Amino acid sequence: MNIIDTHSHIYLEEFDEDRADVLARAKQNHVGKIILPAIELQSLDRLMNMCRQNPGYCFPLLGLHPEEVKEDYHEILSRMKALLNVKDSPFIGIGEVGLDFYWDQTYRKEQIEAFETQIEWAIQYGLPLVIHTRSAHQELVSTLYKYKGEKLRGIFHCFCGTAEEAKELLSFDGFLLGIGGVLTFKKSTLPQALADVPLSRLVVETDSPYLAPVPHRGKRNESSFVYDTVVKLADVKNVSIEEVARVTTENAEKLFFTPQI
Repeated sequence: MNIIDTHSHIYLEEFDEDRADVLARAKQNHVGKIILPAIELQSLDRLMNMCRQNPGYCFPLLGLHPEEVKEDYHEILSRMKALLNVKDSPFIGIGEVGLDFYWDQTYRKEQIEAFETQIEWAIQYGLPLVIHTRSAHQELVSTLYKYKGEKLRGIFHCFCGTAEEAKELLSFDGFLLGIGGVLTFKKSTLPQALADVPLSRLVVETDSPYLAPVPHRGKRNESSFVYDTVVKLADVKNVSIEEVARVTTENAEKLFFTPQI
C-alpha cells in the first residue's frame, strides 16, 4: 500500500525536535511521498532543505498563503516568481494560495490580486494549484471563473464544505478535493457532503501540524496520521482501505508527477 500526503508543513519549527522520527513513522504508515506547500518566504529555506535532504520523498510547492498577504505582497511575489524562473526549478506546484476572510478582511483586495497573480503562474508554468479557502467560497468561485477556459488543475485543500459546494468546486475540470482529519471528527458533516463525490476526485492530506484526525485529535498532526483519514474515507465510501490508498495516490501522481500534454 502506498499513500501520498498531499499537504504537510513538517518543515516548520514544531517538528525541529523529532523530524527524523516523524519521517520514519510516515514511512512505516505507508506514506510514500509528502508534498510540502510554502506559506511565505521566511520558512522557504527550511522547506527546501527538507526536500534536498529527502529527495524523491519530500516535494516543494511555492506560493504565498492568503493570511500572509500584506502591503508588500508585490515584492514577495516578485521574489517568489524569480525562483520559478530558475533553470530546473524544483517546484511541482503553486501553493498554498487562495483566499481567507475568516479572521481579517483588511487585505481582502490584495488577497484577491495575489491569488490571481499566482493562478497566472500556474497557467504560465503548467503547474497545479493548491488552494486554501476559508469564509470566501463565493469569492473563490468568482475568481476561478475568470480562468475557466484555461488549462488549470489542482486541489481545493482542506475541503470542509457542503455537498453543493463540492459540486460547484468540482465543476472546474482537473481539480480535486483535499480531504484531511476533519473527516474523522465526530460532528463532521463531511461524510454526507462527499456521498456523491467519486474517489477519482479526491486526494488525502494532513495539513500537519494542524487538524489531527481522530484518534489523535488535539495533538500535533503529522504525515503518518494520513492513514487514519484513509481508513475513515474507506468507511465513508464503503470500499477497502487499499482501494482508497490506490485511487487517491493515483490521483496525486497524475496531478503532480505526470507530464501534461
